[in-house]
Amino acid sequence: MHLKDAAPTGSNQPHRRPKRGRTRRATLIGVLAGVLGLVTLLGSAFGATGGTPAAAPPANPNTNCTLTVPADPLSAKGLATPYQLAATDPAQGPCHEADTGQSAFVQATVVDPATGALSVYDPLVVDRGSRAAVAPVVPKLPAHAVVGIWFGFNADTLTLRSSQGSLRAGNCVNGLNGSLFTQFAYCNAPAFFRAANAAQRSGRLKVPPLGTGKDGKPCMSTRDFGLIDQDQSDNVTTDYLATAAGTMAQKTAADVAALPGALSLANGSDNLLLTAFVDPALGCTPYTAPDLADPGHSATSLGLDEIQAAAFQRAPIALVPVNDPMVRVNGKTSRAKADLYRAGVDMAALNRRDTGDPRAYCTGLATTGLQRINSDRAFFTGVASPEAGQNLFDFLTARLAASLTNLNCPQAASPSASASASASASASASKAVSASAAPSTSSSAAPSASVPSASSASASAPASASVSASTSASASVSASTSASASSSPPAVADGNGPATASVSPASGSVQAIGLPVSTSSPGIVQVHDAVPSAVPATVGSATSAPSTAVRMTTGPSATTPTSTVTLPTTVVPTTAPATTVSAGRSAAAPLMGGTAAKPSGSAVGGMLADTGASRSTLPYLGLAVSLVLLGISAFLLVGRRHPGVR
Repeated sequence: MHLKDAAPTGSNQPHRRPKRGRTRRATLIGVLAGVLGLVTLLGSAFGATGGTPAAAPPANPNTNCTLTVPADPLSAKGLATPYQLAATDPAQGPCHEADTGQSAFVQATVVDPATGALSVYDPLVVDRGSRAAVAPVVPKLPAHAVVGIWFGFNADTLTLRSSQGSLRAGNCVNGLNGSLFTQFAYCNAPAFFRAANAAQRSGRLKVPPLGTGKDGKPCMSTRDFGLIDQDQSDNVTTDYLATAAGTMAQKTAADVAALPGALSLANGSDNLLLTAFVDPALGCTPYTAPDLADPGHSATSLGLDEIQAAAFQRAPIALVPVNDPMVRVNGKTSRAKADLYRAGVDMAALNRRDTGDPRAYCTGLATTGLQRINSDRAFFTGVASPEAGQNLFDFLTARLAASLTNLNCPQAASPSASASASASASASASKAVSASAAPSTSSSAAPSASVPSASSASASAPASASVSASTSASASVSASTSASASSSPPAVADGNGPATASVSPASGSVQAIGLPVSTSSPGIVQVHDAVPSAVPATVGSATSAPSTAVRMTTGPSATTPTSTVTLPTTVVPTTAPATTVSAGRSAAAPLMGGTAAKPSGSAVGGMLADTGASRSTLPYLGLAVSLVLLGISAFLLVGRRHPGVR
């Protein structure tokens, strides 16, 4: 045995074994710390430049959304529980309540059967899975209160979804046998109107008259041909607050004060046009009732408008026609669906005297409606309208001409006739219109509307576009009206086909309780109510009746995106199919410095796109963590192998 192979002996030679397990663990920890440190360092640098860009919005934003109705919707708790908005088909893209082109709105009107007193409450809508920016106010309902709820939508089709049997509990109607009303729906509306009408007959409810305008004529209502268009009595007057983060709140004085910088979102409708523009121009006062969510304030509502219109609108009266796009089934007439819709807005069902003749509706628009607009020109030309840079007279005239085109009325100007009339309109537009307008010859028949077929939609679009200016619109209408007066009017395309089952609206068999969306495409052109842009909310404007300064944009339009509230993630711009024909529903003077939508970037307002962390603190925090991890790694991998000499 060699001496060098012998084991050392003696007490002064301690026995040492290498601690291989601890060394390996330390090396492994050092490597992991180094990797994590490098990743954190790179992430910090990446975050400082703005993070991962948000995904680009889809080319065709989702215009079909679903609204989940909370349990027991007619109770105080149900009214105060936010409705939840989501995409009907997630594959088509998300739906966001803060996007003005996808916003859904809910409005309730309450009657106290004992006193006849009316009140208004606007339930809140939020994105599914999110919370309200401020918890909704729980309304104090009178004993045995009868509640009616109505829905409005700024896109194409809104589907109601049940939660714990809420659709049945609320007596909700979304359409007929899978054929939805599209933008409109209601819960318990017939019962509400029965109670309100009973209170009115007994004298407990005193409905204020329409009053007399500065023009010496009765103030307009939602059933006046001078105000309505091709799809009357739809949507509501609700407005909400939206924060920069995309969260929602009721528009009350308290919430406006609590959410500085919040924007006001509104649902466009004939009601908004009436209360915010036409009434002020004529010196009229909208019908309001106490707002249960905002003590000390009053609010307008669809329910109030229909009660007043039913009580005081003089003949000829505009009623929902059988050819209203919202009451047709696969492009064909449905008496049952028309009756369902009418029941939700306090109108009598179709009968022998009120057959829903589309010719009468067209005549009412082209004569009575045109005469009223022209007679009020002096009051309308000097005030703002929903259209940016256009006075109210121009707006109403263009809207009327487009409605005649959308309804395929014989009085509607063809594209060539419109262009010719516009080119030859050297005389005053008012004289041309007044000379051509003929007095209405029908005052008892309830008018109805016709809807253009899909084949006529493409032809009507140029006509609508050609009447966007007041002069050309007025000349177009006057030329076509005088032409129809001198000759027998051509037949209106009423779209009559096999009628569906004529069932009374009271029958549960025709109520659409949680029905799926119809897979058949109706042969109609979608025409939307005005989609108001988001505007800054102030304490002084915290009322449900919008001021005349509300800015509205053509909605939805294939070329004009509406302003949206920037969400933490991608915000869907407001667009629509190119086949949409706008009946003069556009924007008022801009209040936000421009008409373009806010850009949807990776970081907006100092927030990173996906994390929501502050841009100013996250990179520095990440840098500190990375340095600590790299220091630990260096110590474990290098320092332990070269210990200092003691």
